[in-house]
Amino acid sequence: MKTGKAVLAGLVLATTMGVSLTAAIGASGLISNDVATEGSYCHMKFLAIDEETLGSEYPVLMNPNSGDVIDFYGPCDHDPLGKDELHSQRLQLRQRESLD
Repeated sequence: MKTGKAVLAGLVLATTMGVSLTAAIGASGLISNDVATEGSYCHMKFLAIDEETLGSEYPVLMNPNSGDVIDFYGPCDHDPLGKDELHSQRLQLRQRESLD
């Protein structure tokens, strides 16, 4: 009986942590943003764009639980769903597909 309660407690804790992570990331997909040079250069981590929506008019970010994170160094005004990021992730997808 104690083992069952421990497993249940572990599942509740894991679910709570997942929900907290999802809430912390929010709609922007931004996980972290460290400003290296004020107003010009940043180190950001954000969710990748879902491959199924890369070619669509309305791209969508991956689920926070997917673990698919972009580690970006560049301008602080970079948009995780902007034209530059869409282009970059499309190129990366094509390169991966050509290796298969």
